Amino acid sequence: MNITGMLYGARLLQFADFPSADVLGPDASEEQIKALIERHGSVFVKPLFKGGVGKKGKAGLIGRAKDLRTALAEKERLYFVEHRHGHQVAKANGVTFEGAVPAEHEVYFSITDSTEFRAPTMTLTHRGGVDIEELDKSQVARVPFDPLTGLKAFVVANALADIGAPKQIISPLVQHLPRLWELYHDFGMTTLELNPIRMRPDRRGRLTPVACDFKCGFDRDDPRWHRLNLPAHLFAVDYSDFEQEINQLRTHQGQSDVYVINAGGTILAPTFGGGANSLVTEMLGDDAIISSDFGGNPPYEKMKSVASICFKHWLRQSNVLFIIGGKSNNTDIHETFRAMADALREHFGSHGPAPLYVVAGRGGPNLVRGMGVLRDTCEALGLPYRLFGFDSAMSEVVDYAVAARLGLAPAATAA
Repeated sequence: MNITGMLYGARLLQFADFPSADVLGPDASEEQIKALIERHGSVFVKPLFKGGVGKKGKAGLIGRAKDLRTALAEKERLYFVEHRHGHQVAKANGVTFEGAVPAEHEVYFSITDSTEFRAPTMTLTHRGGVDIEELDKSQVARVPFDPLTGLKAFVVANALADIGAPKQIISPLVQHLPRLWELYHDFGMTTLELNPIRMRPDRRGRLTPVACDFKCGFDRDDPRWHRLNLPAHLFAVDYSDFEQEINQLRTHQGQSDVYVINAGGTILAPTFGGGANSLVTEMLGDDAIISSDFGGNPPYEKMKSVASICFKHWLRQSNVLFIIGGKSNNTDIHETFRAMADALREHFGSHGPAPLYVVAGRGGPNLVRGMGVLRDTCEALGLPYRLFGFDSAMSEVVDYAVAARLGLAPAATAA
């Protein structure tokens, strides 16, 4: 769940009383656009993408206009533009008009949840407006801080002094940047980035930080982001019908993250746990249809719904159903296996039998009962199967699933 750009970024920054560039949305009238140009001298025209899409500037997808005619021409060019960044492809649906902010100094600032420091971490440099990766490490401050005390002014001041920031920008940043911690913390964000913050001088020459671009990400399982009353379409990306159905089931009780890797794959692999998902996705390669994480102790009803959706979309083309996860601490294996077995039985009852090899590997509470249910279902449906317990290496179980796809694995029972 990501937000990029100033259309909604400026609204969020109001919660922290942080100055931002003037911005108009795609519904702005010609009179409003003209007035914005007159106030600021020029405007930047930027396409609106759903979710977070980077590198727009380098792709030439940011226009600048000093008159209404040019602004409207840039609007026409960018309104439905398509942008490819790595493997990500996004199509714009609208543009924003942002008033230019004259400044000599540009600043990069972000707060993220750092797995390296196991703490929220501030990244700050006075060489903003560029990719942070392009800068020398001596010009960038990365400072973890205590979430209980938050981002204090002295943390910002020390960081700016350490990287040799100009003295005239230190005081304004020390006054304004700590406010962003409240925005980050109070609404369940996992990352918050402003790049650039342009240091705008007033009539007396005193500088004020003004956010000119905005990015943030939310933890969708943290309910605090609901306080913002953001429109649902803001987080809708171009998911397949399958992904949309699965993601509608997502709650705080267990995860239901899925991503279609290869719509032409032949191994349907419902996976439990992030570590298992990484290993399985890498080892199966193009054979895997989906990448998934259904862990978190989902209740029976949810797991059955998830399994039913998976079977409805992918079982017809699959020759292996591969149920895999590590040794669970709290997920009830009996509940999840019983739900998946019932969904499989109902699918066969509605759509008829299909050639399928069932391979499962798992560990955790009620493992024997869960495997017993899955075994009974496979035998009742006449499906070959192989079940692996907690003492089996996951990589070997994955290899067995690949062998089953190739028809090299013998029909077997529990191992």
